[in-house]
Amino acid sequence: MLVLVAPGQGAQTPGFLTPWLELPGAADRVAAWSDAIGLDLAHYGTKADADEIRDTAVAQPLLVAAGLLSASALGDLVPGAVAGHSVGEFTAAAFARVVDDTTALRLVRTRGLAMAEAAAVTETGMSALLGGDPGTSVAHLEKLGLTPANINGAGQIVAAGTMEQLAALAEDKPEGVRRVVPLKVAGAFHTRHMAPAVETLERAAADVAPADPAATYVSNKDGGIVGNGAEVLSRLVGQVANPVRWDLCMETFATLGATALLEVCPGGTLTGLAKRALPEVATVALKTPDDLEAARALIAEHAAA
Repeated sequence: MLVLVAPGQGAQTPGFLTPWLELPGAADRVAAWSDAIGLDLAHYGTKADADEIRDTAVAQPLLVAAGLLSASALGDLVPGAVAGHSVGEFTAAAFARVVDDTTALRLVRTRGLAMAEAAAVTETGMSALLGGDPGTSVAHLEKLGLTPANINGAGQIVAAGTMEQLAALAEDKPEGVRRVVPLKVAGAFHTRHMAPAVETLERAAADVAPADPAATYVSNKDGGIVGNGAEVLSRLVGQVANPVRWDLCMETFATLGATALLEVCPGGTLTGLAKRALPEVATVALKTPDDLEAARALIAEHAAA
């Protein structure tokens, strides 16, 4: 069984959309999305520097657009299951046809603006903990007033909170943690600091009529399978201020019998986690169109199986 996954914020790099826009019809599609959300996605995906695309309001729709564009290059793909990390869950919702592509991008544009506004209230950030025991690390983070915002599995937890709290963490690492790495994000996402953004997104989502997922939908809230479109939409809203449990998503992939995992552009992060946590699962990450051949081979192999 093949699982299709979409990465979250931090995966973007300057110019990463450039080769994808050379595919037939891609530029027109991105232009239409740009008009729909009032953001020049082509400019930010090809010409903007690292600081510009770090902006939450830009990064989030850019990532979702890249994921949708790269997946569409694979044709009518019907995965066994879909999931997304953080904002990538909106990409996954579009994969599963809970919402259409334009609706997903409009919601994400609202999400990004609201989260940027919430992040401006207090100077906050996120840092990745590499190594260590998850239980020990979580208890240590809570002692410092930090939130384990992403529990990613494969020995990786992301802490979120104020810059003062993160500085304290850098000086006082949990036992067994090798490194604490500051992330290039603009706020403490998936924490109480994002509560105002939840309210904004909730209002925007009130006008959306979701469909039930057309593929097995794995929620990053708890790794649970959600079969109701309204529940998927509710979780998309709430996850702005709730921790991401990617470790539980990978456990669910294993329970479902996943044999392959395909990560859409800008791929690499989630396949890296899968290689450590699910070593028997074949993986392909879409970084450029040069990766499409390997992706198609993976799809064909698992379709035949």
